[in-house]
Amino acid sequence: MLIRSIFILLIFVGCSENKEFQEELFKPLILNLDTTIIEIDDYLLDKNIDSVTYQSDIIFNKEKRFVKVITNDKISNLSIISFWTKNIKHDLLLKKNLKKKITISYPNSSYIKKVQIASEFNNWNPNESNFKLEGDTWTYETFLNSGKYQYQIVINNKWEIDKTNSDSTSNGIGGYNSVLNINHNSKKKLSRITCKDINNEIFINKNNETNIIAFLDNQIIDSQNKIIIPKSESSNDYSTIRIFSYNKDQIGNSIIIPLRKGKVVYESRELNQNDKFLNILYFMLVDRFSNGDKKNDFPIDDNEVHFKANYQGGDIEGIINKINSGYFNKLGINTIWLSPITQNPLHAEIEYPEPKRKYSGYHGYWPISCTQIDHRFGSSKDLENLVSLAHKNNLKVILDYVSNHVHESNPLIINNPDWSTNLMLEDGRENIRIWDEHRLTTWFDRFLPTIDYSNKDAIDVMTDSALYMLEKYNLDGFRHDATKHIPKLFWKTLTKKIKKKYPNKSIYQIGETFGSRELIGSYVQTGQLDGQFDFNLYFDSRNVFAKDNSNFNDLHSSLMQSFKYYGDHSLMGNITGNHDIPRFISYASNGLSFNEDEKEAGWSREVKILDTLGYNRLRMLTAFITTIPGIPIIYYGDEIGLVGAGDPDNRKKMIFNDLNNFQNKTKENLKKLLDLRNNRMSLIYGGFNLIDVTSDLYIYERNYFEEKSIVIFNKSDEIKEVTINNLEEYNINFNSKSDKNIVKIKPYNFEILTNKEK
Repeated sequence: MLIRSIFILLIFVGCSENKEFQEELFKPLILNLDTTIIEIDDYLLDKNIDSVTYQSDIIFNKEKRFVKVITNDKISNLSIISFWTKNIKHDLLLKKNLKKKITISYPNSSYIKKVQIASEFNNWNPNESNFKLEGDTWTYETFLNSGKYQYQIVINNKWEIDKTNSDSTSNGIGGYNSVLNINHNSKKKLSRITCKDINNEIFINKNNETNIIAFLDNQIIDSQNKIIIPKSESSNDYSTIRIFSYNKDQIGNSIIIPLRKGKVVYESRELNQNDKFLNILYFMLVDRFSNGDKKNDFPIDDNEVHFKANYQGGDIEGIINKINSGYFNKLGINTIWLSPITQNPLHAEIEYPEPKRKYSGYHGYWPISCTQIDHRFGSSKDLENLVSLAHKNNLKVILDYVSNHVHESNPLIINNPDWSTNLMLEDGRENIRIWDEHRLTTWFDRFLPTIDYSNKDAIDVMTDSALYMLEKYNLDGFRHDATKHIPKLFWKTLTKKIKKKYPNKSIYQIGETFGSRELIGSYVQTGQLDGQFDFNLYFDSRNVFAKDNSNFNDLHSSLMQSFKYYGDHSLMGNITGNHDIPRFISYASNGLSFNEDEKEAGWSREVKILDTLGYNRLRMLTAFITTIPGIPIIYYGDEIGLVGAGDPDNRKKMIFNDLNNFQNKTKENLKKLLDLRNNRMSLIYGGFNLIDVTSDLYIYERNYFEEKSIVIFNKSDEIKEVTINNLEEYNINFNSKSDKNIVKIKPYNFEILTNKEK
């Protein structure tokens, strides 16, 4: 039935049991423009819901455990939907969708038969945007948030830059994209809220036009001008306060405050060590990292397989040796991410695209078994030993799990041939690498059948396999390959099984999706994944830090877009690079051009560092990803500036010894950055505040109560003088010179100022 319920803010409703673990926080949910289905099991698994209340129209289906929210103009920009069970209220924050209708136009010509647009906002799929001819103009209507969107006009199926728009930017692969600039914001900017803690009362600094909604864990609490932490929280080891701001026009910033025994946490060492916001990941391709046992070296004996595409001996024992040597602990890493280590084929395969080179499965992404450890990496016992040793050294371990596809010789497909999607499309094309048009069915290659997850049995088998790996090896989470190519039902099923099996354990799940922020964010919801890699932000940061003719304004705009879709405080992955894209330093040192085929460059020549300034640029990129909200992720070798073009040139063997001065300096730079990240609450939980941004200067502050960290970037070829009030109250951490209240930032360099303890 249709329910209109009354929305009431309560001081605190119900009582919660004393907790020794950190409760999973419901992520705010962005409403659709029309109706939104909320699946209750995503939030409250196995709890009987007595009723649901909301400020507007809803349909509550108790039997099927879902709520349908019907969007209308009366819904405020932030609102609360409440789930009631045994007189205990559980509250979920809903964000109103602030998209507005826009019209994109293109002039007609006699030769034009069809007009489409391929853009970030439609995942570069022109088939989702057919224009209509109205008089002399082709028009297309859509709904968009404020922001900048790269795009190309598709005329008669031919992609080209929009000749009617002078605003364009490099696409990073040798060409240009047009830029669509949408601005819906009101002229009056919503001011940021800040907090002060006085005698366990949190005072909120806001103006009269700003509204506040605050939570203690997943229950709303009174929060107009201050928050009084309930005395009952003193018996809870860990809990969290979240504060969100808004007005009738906009959604403002948010604040997150961890508590221990009912007191505000001011030191990172007081945090729950299973706190996901503490994660700093290090990703290694097992085969290319460290060779600890030469007896399991079995490269494929095939002259057509180039050394770069063959097994090179890295294994589990090699990683164990590096844990024992303290390599990760000394860097400041607390989570290691292993590439897939289940059994891959013993023979090479021919790649689908031209020139059809032969590859081995050294990378692990062609599983012929979803659970058996590949003998070339070691044994099941070796993996058990690795995880056990890692935990003793305060390291978490997450495993790369491949769910989208298997190798054609995998018994899963051999025994269940109907569990794969169709290779042939109805139009006669092979459904291979059609990444966006056939996102949920396309094959990665002819020998890699994509699993058809419209089959519930396939979902159960593959999620059970993942759960088996989690349980058998005591893993701390997963990196999920090809997330966007797998339906959300799979991720909901897997996450539900994990929650049932480990209700009080912190399991971190991060996905991989190339696409729009909206698509990426659709998987980062309660009941699905904790985060994904923020590729859009990475590509924008790569352009800005690697190229002279780039602008920090573009990077800041990109960061604000990420905040808009993922929130001010998220578990999104901020990467230095990964195994699918060229090494950052290759571009930054002029060893690789943005105008060339990055993959072929790695085959045709040796990509070298031609300009040592690239190390400075890499250090700036690393400083950026470790000082913004989110989870820093270091791709192996980036700590020393390992060079490489596209796959597989970006997957060279790791170098540990005989490093040059530039490499040592880059490694020491990372250690210092991660030491700050690990020990500064402002860099873990702090808010983000822009101080200044120009084309070549970027200054922002991370603040957590009285603790401040000021980050300054200078990408010009001259010294920049930055005035900091009361500079004597700050530590200068990266050797910049100062004079009174002026900090002098060297060319192509950065500085981090941290206020001193009072």
